[in-house]
Amino acid sequence: MNKITLIGLTEFKRLFNSPLAWSLLAILQFILAMMFLLLIDEFIAATQTENVGQEIAFGVTDIVVSRLYLWAGVMMLLVLPILTMRSFAQERLDKSLLLLTSSPLSFTQLVLGKYLALLLFILVVVAMVSLMPLSLFLGTTLDFGRVLSSALGLFLTLSSFAAAGLYISSLTAQPIIAAISTFGFLLLLVVLYLSGTSNTSNSELFIYLAHISHFFSFTDGLIHSHDLAYYVLFSLLFLILTVRRLDNQRLQG
Repeated sequence: MNKITLIGLTEFKRLFNSPLAWSLLAILQFILAMMFLLLIDEFIAATQTENVGQEIAFGVTDIVVSRLYLWAGVMMLLVLPILTMRSFAQERLDKSLLLLTSSPLSFTQLVLGKYLALLLFILVVVAMVSLMPLSLFLGTTLDFGRVLSSALGLFLTLSSFAAAGLYISSLTAQPIIAAISTFGFLLLLVVLYLSGTSNTSNSELFIYLAHISHFFSFTDGLIHSHDLAYYVLFSLLFLILTVRRLDNQRLQG
């Protein structure tokens, strides 16, 4: 087992040794379950209002599944900053980061290990969210390809959230400041999308920079190479910045 995997598994276990991760998962699942039931009620109401013999404009995948994944992304916009704030800011506050930096580990291994732990947590979230739409297979027909595409889009979007959160957590010794700053940055990207799609200031650049525009493609069942490239480059950029930040802090003492 290499050092990155060992750090990742250790950090992942550490997450669930505290009630924080369990509490966040419970609250997230409860809210999304309520949203899931409301979306099903909306779909049933839509089918009942259609005229007999007339095709339904939108299916269960459109009304329930895609929107459920979108709501999961919105909820995790609040949850991930709480998790990432502990990565470096909490360790610096507890004076344990100094022990990590003095160990025979490179900053690249340390950052990738912590990022791996967050990716494992994200996989748990995506799996929990996916169980709800998959349960609809018992009573209706779903676009399975679109379900997989939406799950992949959610995983990539949350992975980019985690990478940005790690970097911002490395900038401060105050976990609360790290969480608020991460949430503010992620919200700024949403504002960029809203600004880019407005009638008065339409901007393709703003739309491309916003993570939510790429997530929409996945929930529509479309997997484009430029969307994949966006998430890979976005995450890679912030991971590199995190490594550089920690290295500069060590040089400065």
